[in-house]
Amino acid sequence: MDKLSSANSLKDHFLIAMPTITDGLFANSITYICEHNDQGAMGIVINHPLDLSLDEIFQHLEINDIQGPHSDQILAGGPVHMDRGFVLHRTTEQEWDSTIRISGQVALTTSQDILTAIAHDQGPVDSIVALGYAGWSAGQLEIELADNAWLTVPADSDIIFNTPVELRAKAAAAQMGVDLALISPQAGHA
Repeated sequence: MDKLSSANSLKDHFLIAMPTITDGLFANSITYICEHNDQGAMGIVINHPLDLSLDEIFQHLEINDIQGPHSDQILAGGPVHMDRGFVLHRTTEQEWDSTIRISGQVALTTSQDILTAIAHDQGPVDSIVALGYAGWSAGQLEIELADNAWLTVPADSDIIFNTPVELRAKAAAAQMGVDLALISPQAGHA
């Protein structure tokens, strides 16, 4: 396989599931791609809420002195390591123990210190918390793209942080002039 150039990387892009994906976590999903290189890809599904709140996560982690209720829903970020938390957030001046800057506007943190800060109203203004992530081995995502499983579009942080969960895929598709309701569930190749 040729080296994946940074120009061909889908890092900081959305993957929008085509209607041909009908089962599992990826049905009707939008995934934010955090990393994509010749070794594979990693992303967070940003539109599948779990029946779990942020306050329940704080309680499970035994974080004390919580400031106010945090009823934000936790998302199913993907089928890999669903026991681990991932926080997508706007980039900040604050340093966390384990943060990767994905773009100038979005970062991913996997350390508990950010959850403690959020519980104490000292975290990033905009964030979403997910359990698990989506992962693709080397070349796997490229095969799925060739099979018309996904639409791709550059990411927009406003869709991640300011658009209601149930409207995120529709909003991302609309950026490229696509109405998901009008796409046929039959895949084809031109």
